[in-house]
Amino acid sequence: MRSARSAEAGPRKQGKVRELGLQPLLIAVAGAALYVWVTSHQLDKIELVTLNRDYITTAITAHIRLSFISAAIILCLAVPAGILLTRPRLKFATPFILGIANIGQAFPAVGLVILMGIKFGFGVPIAVAAFTAYGLLPILRNTIVGLQQIDPFVVESARGMGMTARQALFRVEIPLAVPVILAGIRTTLILTVGVATLGVFVNGGGLGTIIVPGLKLGRQTVLVTGGMLTALLAFTLDWLARVAEHVLRPRGI
Repeated sequence: MRSARSAEAGPRKQGKVRELGLQPLLIAVAGAALYVWVTSHQLDKIELVTLNRDYITTAITAHIRLSFISAAIILCLAVPAGILLTRPRLKFATPFILGIANIGQAFPAVGLVILMGIKFGFGVPIAVAAFTAYGLLPILRNTIVGLQQIDPFVVESARGMGMTARQALFRVEIPLAVPVILAGIRTTLILTVGVATLGVFVNGGGLGTIIVPGLKLGRQTVLVTGGMLTALLAFTLDWLARVAEHVLRPRGI
């Protein structure tokens, strides 16, 4: 039986590795195609203001900073909150907290960013706060669902073997919930990279500083470049999250 499972796991693992190796190749090909397409155009002075190496590098760096800071804050808030809300003493508060987390996504993302900018001012902290409110729900919900779907008999067995509640949580429950939690993290990363383009409306920087001028000035080359760079960055972060999910997933799950 064990050898049969090993035989099945081998090809499955190799297929997963090949799949993970294919995505960065496709991203590189798409990036190269974008570069060739942009350089094949005769750019005017207005387009050259944004479509130059220094400007694009600054925009990408700011976009990554906005995305990672927001995602890190969401992770630090949502995972502990999700764990606490699955404990018997706090289960009653789960619908209320999920309702609050839903508020962020109830608003259109651009409306949320602009409203927070009008209310609290402009700058990177305001952009990060808006993106955090918008992306909180997926990780929080997946943490709760991942822990709730664990068979209670598994936890009871761990307790029966002498584990304390804390030990059962960290050695049994969280490892079993890791795949679901990581799926929520992947979703949040993609959402955050997408909405981070709106940071331009509150002076937060990011790739929106390429997309919005291209839209306002009717420069298709600028607009497509900003949109493609955002998509490529999202796919890159999604690939990194998939690699982390593959590495961190407990064996046998």
